[in-house]
Amino acid sequence: MMPLQSKIESLLFVSSVPVSVSQLKKFTDAKKGEVAAALNGLAKEYGARKQSGMMLAVSGDRYQLVSHPDNATVVKAFLKSDITGELTGPALETLAIVAYRGPVTKPELEQIRGVNCGLILRNLLIRGLIERKESAGKLLLPRYVVTHEFIRFLGVSSVSKLPEYEKLSKHETLDEVLQSTEEE
Repeated sequence: MMPLQSKIESLLFVSSVPVSVSQLKKFTDAKKGEVAAALNGLAKEYGARKQSGMMLAVSGDRYQLVSHPDNATVVKAFLKSDITGELTGPALETLAIVAYRGPVTKPELEQIRGVNCGLILRNLLIRGLIERKESAGKLLLPRYVVTHEFIRFLGVSSVSKLPEYEKLSKHETLDEVLQSTEEE
């Protein structure tokens, strides 16, 4: 089993938003003091790596792994290429699923598509085509919906006006796939 500090580093790496100490405590099944010690260890490690492209950012009780400010120029150019280039087939597929099935969680998207959707979701979020809505459900997973800008760009008044919305938003096969995910 991996050490607590390693687990926390992984959680911070995969999260696109700052993570609270209480969330880290919950998902690692550790005590608050243990989480704090692990975070201090990470901060020291990243601080000691003078050539590291990553650093641990702290805001109140929330932590996030971010790129080092000295790399801002190259990171900005890279992200700009994500924003200005054409959408890939997988990105369009993911966007269609969010439009017709939203609000939808990342695990639901991945169950439908059969692949990891993390980078695609990040790209669609950066472009302003989808947005994250916090969930009040038991899993507290964020749900993704299309933005008003996306709807306006398509020239429709709501997603329910999309072509074949009634048929595709209630597709039986997708319902079965999602139902099997909930049962697991």
